[in-house]
Amino acid sequence: MLLGTIEQSFIFAIMVLGVYISYKILDFPDMTVDGSFPLGAAVSASLIIKGMNPLLALFLAMLAGAVAGLITGIIHVKLKITNLLAGIIVMTGLYSVNLRIMGKSNIPLFMAKHLFNGQLSSIAIIIIFLLAVKLAVDFLLKTKFGFVLKALGDNESLITSLGINENNLKFYGLMIANSLVALSGGILAQYQGFADVGMGTGTIITGLASIIIGDAVIGKRKIIKPTSMVILGTMLYKIIIALSLKLGMSASDLKLVTSILVVIIIYLKVKKDSLKKGGVANA
Repeated sequence: MLLGTIEQSFIFAIMVLGVYISYKILDFPDMTVDGSFPLGAAVSASLIIKGMNPLLALFLAMLAGAVAGLITGIIHVKLKITNLLAGIIVMTGLYSVNLRIMGKSNIPLFMAKHLFNGQLSSIAIIIIFLLAVKLAVDFLLKTKFGFVLKALGDNESLITSLGINENNLKFYGLMIANSLVALSGGILAQYQGFADVGMGTGTIITGLASIIIGDAVIGKRKIIKPTSMVILGTMLYKIIIALSLKLGMSASDLKLVTSILVVIIIYLKVKKDSLKKGGVANA
């Protein structure tokens, strides 16, 4: 049970890293991820059963996720629709797109050749992918592009005053975020042996819960990278969910547990921050 929980938490951590880019760095509450996660699974599974190399299928799944993120950005920027509504629109449309790609609501992969029915152990494959994504995101955030991306989320008017096209930055950020989310969906489909059109439900909540938990536990510590915080938060979230099931809770109650958990953590964090501010003011 513990190994399975760790493996799943590492797969979902890739998705949460994507949510981190859109939510924390771009300050963009992107609901697209609820559609791009199963999109990655749908593209990956559909191509694998046709005989495509599993790695190439994952690459194309990432491209599909990037396109979904780009469409959200275009709807938001060009059509002047709020970021939240733009994400919801694309998420809703992707449900039909995913059904089109799959041809049915579920694609089994038990008889197909994929990454997890070879010689290498599942945990080793997942760790390789997670480390590759983590290092890539760490490198990205250290580049000039990464600094500008973070500045866009903090102060969009500053970016505009510097003569940088903030719209293009939003496009790139959303494309990167959703490509990682789709990659996670594609890996999960191969890991569990099937892709399902409904497997993305609650993805955004899972991502936010993991980020909030990691932030609450670690806080702002310079020695710990934000990507490490995200991975730890995802592990803790998955462990809490696994313990809830172990204690006898129904699987249908897990979304409620997640919602309550997020509310409690946010409340405690706000309370803690207000106490700190009160202490500083009194001093």
